[in-house]
Amino acid sequence: MNAIEELYTIARAQTLIALCSLVPGYWFTVAFIDHIGRFPIQLMGFFFMTVFMFALAIPYHHWTLKPNRIGFVVLYSLTFFFSNFGPNATTFVVPVEIFPARLRSTCHGISAAACG
Repeated sequence: MNAIEELYTIARAQTLIALCSLVPGYWFTVAFIDHIGRFPIQLMGFFFMTVFMFALAIPYHHWTLKPNRIGFVVLYSLTFFFSNFGPNATTFVVPVEIFPARLRSTCHGISAAACG
């Protein structure tokens, strides 16, 4: 396999992980944000991300064995799911609810100009 083929394979795998975990995480946030609340969703997201990262890190040698790769990808995907069903989504929702549109757009323009 040359470098381009390897890059394509990795990009395809990451895209599948994103579609199967990041997108559903956002939809779960949309569905449950008013029922559960913003802060509990953030806490739950951070908690489960921590649990899954420890589950991946502590027995790391176990996950490097060929028969265990699917389990690694599942835990890795669950980490992404709870990243979006938690802190990632709520950090975008809370400012929208707190600040008026004029202030949000002005600050976004300032930060984009400063970073660009």
